[in-house]
Amino acid sequence: MKNMRAVIEADHASLGTFLSLGSAMTAEACAVGGFDWLLVDLEHGAGDEKDMAGQVRAAAAHGAPSVVRVESAERIRCGRVLDLGAAGVMFPRLNTATEVREAVRHLRYPPEGDRGVATYHSAAGFGLRPGTLLTANDATVCIVQIETTEALHNVDEIAAVPGVDVLFVGPRDLSSALGLPGQFTSPEYLSALEAVVTAAKANSIRAGILAATVDNANQCLANGFSFVAIASDSTFLAKGAQDSVDQVREANGLQAHR
Repeated sequence: MKNMRAVIEADHASLGTFLSLGSAMTAEACAVGGFDWLLVDLEHGAGDEKDMAGQVRAAAAHGAPSVVRVESAERIRCGRVLDLGAAGVMFPRLNTATEVREAVRHLRYPPEGDRGVATYHSAAGFGLRPGTLLTANDATVCIVQIETTEALHNVDEIAAVPGVDVLFVGPRDLSSALGLPGQFTSPEYLSALEAVVTAAKANSIRAGILAATVDNANQCLANGFSFVAIASDSTFLAKGAQDSVDQVREANGLQAHR
């Protein structure tokens, strides 16, 4: 399996997608599809931690490491997803460098952090790979979302926090926070994206973003983002279904029955 740390530190961009359906089979399909990494979404997604574990294993079977967006930055939330095999954690709604420093501590074993220590879980091979405790601090990836005006104001300080690997923009959240919901071509929003990319590059970390479409992903890469999620499992399914049925109806003059 590809190592998430190696993906982050490679000299080229990486591509992933969000998993929101809570399905191990869907995670497997996306991994087979060739994404560099997958993100299991526990903030907005349908699944819980039990579902997350199955998704991580299914993706890993096909070489794709998984990170998990937790519901909050509580220590217990971070520790549980890491013990279940996640390669890293994405934190929503962190607004200051102080909050980020505390979150990073939750990803590290003592003395660098306050992650609970155990070896009888999946990440340590159920006690058969205790040596993972010695490498986990360096291996675990930390992704911090920039999705509020306060976080944007503090983006330089957040990017400089040791242990942060990726600044990640949620376009819907950030544009809404700016009072420009969905206005992704507005000068103020584009300026905010530039600020995130600049802060990331200044600190030799990645700038990440969720791209709704292939064209959007290409533009994000051109704008300096190098950790790009393309849509989600649910949007791939819904859009693929819609496009297929619409094309067949149009070609055959059929009307919808609902």
